[in-house]
Amino acid sequence: MKSPIEMETAAGDTIDSSMRVIEVRIAELRQLFNAMDPAPFRSRDLDPNAEEFIVAWGKELPRDSALALLVHLDRSPGRPDEAATLRDAIHEYFNGRQLAARQQLRALFSRGRISLAIGLAFLAVTILASQLIEASSHPRGAFLGVVQESLLIGGWVAMWRPIEIFLYDWWPIRADARLFSRLAAMPVRIKYGTERPSQAWQQDWPAVSHALPTRLEYAARPSSASDVP
Repeated sequence: MKSPIEMETAAGDTIDSSMRVIEVRIAELRQLFNAMDPAPFRSRDLDPNAEEFIVAWGKELPRDSALALLVHLDRSPGRPDEAATLRDAIHEYFNGRQLAARQQLRALFSRGRISLAIGLAFLAVTILASQLIEASSHPRGAFLGVVQESLLIGGWVAMWRPIEIFLYDWWPIRADARLFSRLAAMPVRIKYGTERPSQAWQQDWPAVSHALPTRLEYAARPSSASDVP
């Protein structure tokens, strides 16, 4: 008979069948995180390639669908709390990205309002100057006509940047913020690759005692999701 450790192959949150699952395969948990970040594991930034992969997959899924992350880990189970620690680290990272995106959106709107005020003021000046030229010249010469038209064109060109901000620039940032919010709340589950226990988990947790935990906490397998362990 297999031991309880050998029988268990997955740990972490339950993934419901209605969720869209993002799957990644790695040899060690630390491959998901930036190796140059000196912060503790839970507060460490994701590896740029891992983040790009997760975000790109999330963008391809329907915007109204609930997301979940399934990590295929080549090694056997390690610390009893590693699934929870991984989930907290991923949630904290994407929550930070969400806040940064919303701050970027606020800064963009602030810059847009300033640009709009400047553009409107400049447009008003160019229209007034054009009207003064027209009122002061009878008949209007070719040169003054070119100056008048140039003033009007310049005034409307000055409105290009605020129009671009309020029509086009803001919605991709808001879409990213919403995606990061969904990623910051998604369930995270680990599927282990090998059944027999090993010491490979020490690569992820080098500061922990070399003794393998005697009791592992695993979430129950979703009864309605046949393809998610």
